[in-house]
Amino acid sequence: MAAEIWGERWAESTSDISKKYMEIAVKKRSLVCLAADRNTMAGLFDLIEQVGPYIAALKTHVDLVDDWTAGEWSRFCEVADAAGLLIFEDRKFADIGKITRNQMGGIYDIRSWSDLVTAHLISGPDIVDGIQAAWSDVSRSGGVLLLAQMSSRGNLLNPKYTDEVVAKGKQHPGVFGFIGNGSRPDELRELRQKVGSAKMIWTPGVNLAVGDGEMGQRYGDPRQAILAGSDCIIVGSGIHKSSNPADSAKKYADASWNALIERE
Repeated sequence: MAAEIWGERWAESTSDISKKYMEIAVKKRSLVCLAADRNTMAGLFDLIEQVGPYIAALKTHVDLVDDWTAGEWSRFCEVADAAGLLIFEDRKFADIGKITRNQMGGIYDIRSWSDLVTAHLISGPDIVDGIQAAWSDVSRSGGVLLLAQMSSRGNLLNPKYTDEVVAKGKQHPGVFGFIGNGSRPDELRELRQKVGSAKMIWTPGVNLAVGDGEMGQRYGDPRQAILAGSDCIIVGSGIHKSSNPADSAKKYADASWNALIERE
């Protein structure tokens, strides 16, 4: 069924992790990744319990959890896996390959539990090799999302830089896809044309309440983002700051799924 729903995206993908995501999305009828911006383990567990059925992935910032312990994080990852969620650590790596390989280890040992991570390509494509080597070190596999666009005002990811990131990322088998700007459908549509169908595009900057948010963030409509070429909408405050996170998550899931059916 995933092949039928996703069409050429499924047919052209050579990434196992991409196909795993597409299968999860079809099973849950949701193209939503929750930006789980909670700073306690209890808050994270509460989010999974409330919204797990309506999301396909969970985006984390492991170093922002005030009461983090290795044991509790391991249990959290087990709960996320049982809920059928990919774990996406939004690390935004940007160093050389060797250092990045080491950063995937360290106290948080990101390589041992993440399915996806983000990276800037400013240091060159060796960073992707470093990340993939770190996963190989612990006999795991995962995917790298390269930042091709950002949704914050004043960011320096200009079109020329975006083009270079896409050109290099399209050729690398370790690249799962790209982060695009969900708040600007026209920019996102252009990005999809450049990326083609073989790689994913995931987009922050979406909210059912379109407009400006805090600290320079901008929000676009989730349906428009999917129609423009996004394969997953990354939603934070629209869900976790809601008075009813489960209900809000379902609304985003429905909007994203219906848009995918309309698109295909």
